Amino acid sequence: MREKLSFILSMIIFGAVGVFAKYIQLPSSEIALWMSLIGSSFSLFIFLYKKGKFTGKIILKNKWPLMLSSIALCGNWIFLFQAYKETTIANAALSYYFAPVLVIFLSPIILKESLSLRKIIYVCLALVGLFFIVQNQTAGEGKHYAGILYGLIAACFYTLLTFINKFICGIKEPENTIIQLTLAALFLIPYIYGTNGFKVLQIDMTSLLLLITLGILHVGIGFYLFFLGMSNLKGQSIAILSYIDPLASLVISTMIIGEKMTIPQIIGAILLLGSTFMSEMHKTRHRIN
Repeated sequence: MREKLSFILSMIIFGAVGVFAKYIQLPSSEIALWMSLIGSSFSLFIFLYKKGKFTGKIILKNKWPLMLSSIALCGNWIFLFQAYKETTIANAALSYYFAPVLVIFLSPIILKESLSLRKIIYVCLALVGLFFIVQNQTAGEGKHYAGILYGLIAACFYTLLTFINKFICGIKEPENTIIQLTLAALFLIPYIYGTNGFKVLQIDMTSLLLLITLGILHVGIGFYLFFLGMSNLKGQSIAILSYIDPLASLVISTMIIGEKMTIPQIIGAILLLGSTFMSEMHKTRHRIN
C-alpha cells in the first residue's frame, strides 16, 4: 500500500508541472536549467543522507548513453515547458502523451520488438485522437498549433530518452537520475549563455517561488516517490496508475485553472489515452502469461 500511494502521489505531482511552468516568467531553457540544478541538489542530498555511493567505473562505462540521455532530457523539458506557455495545459499534456505511441511504433526498429496488428490499431486510434485535438483549434486561436507542435517535439525527445535509457546498464536509481540531471544542467548553461542569457535575477518573487517549488516538488520529491513506488509494484499496476499523470493535467487545467475543453478535444483525449492504455494493458498481460 505504501508503494502504491507513493506512485500515485508522484503521478499527481508530475501532472501538476504545467501549472508551475506556465506561470514562471523565464525562457523554457532556463526553467529546465534551474529545475535540473534544484532537483539534482535535492536528490543528491537524499542520496548522501542514505549513505549512497557512486559507482565510478560503471558510470564511465555508460558515459555516452548518459550524455545522450541528458541531451534528450534537455530537449524534452525545453519544448514541454514552451508547450505549456503557448497553449492550454490540456493541449500540451495530451500532445506530449503521444510519446508512448512513438515508443510502440519505433520499438520494432530500435529494440527489435514485434509490431502486431493490435499495436498498429492502437497507433492508428491514437493518431485519430491527436487529429481531433489539433483540428479543433480555430483561426483565432492559431497560437495553439505552436504549443501542440512543441508538445509533440517534447514527446519525440522523451521517446529518445526512453530508448537511450534502455542501453544504460548497472546504474541504479537515484544515482542515474542525479547524473543525468547534473549533466543536463551542464549542457544547458552554455546554451542559455549563448542565446537569451540568464534572466533569473529579473523575475518577480512569485516566479522565483514557483521555480523553487517546481525543482523540489517535481524533480526532487516527485522522482523520489516515483522510484520508491516502482520498487515493489507489479507491471500491471504501474501501467494503470501511470494514467493518473495526464488525467491529473486535464483535471487541473479544466477544474482548477478554468481552461475549456471542447467535445472534439474530449473525444481526442479518450482515443489517445485509451489506445495507449489498452496497449500497455495488453503488453502487461502478455508478460504475466
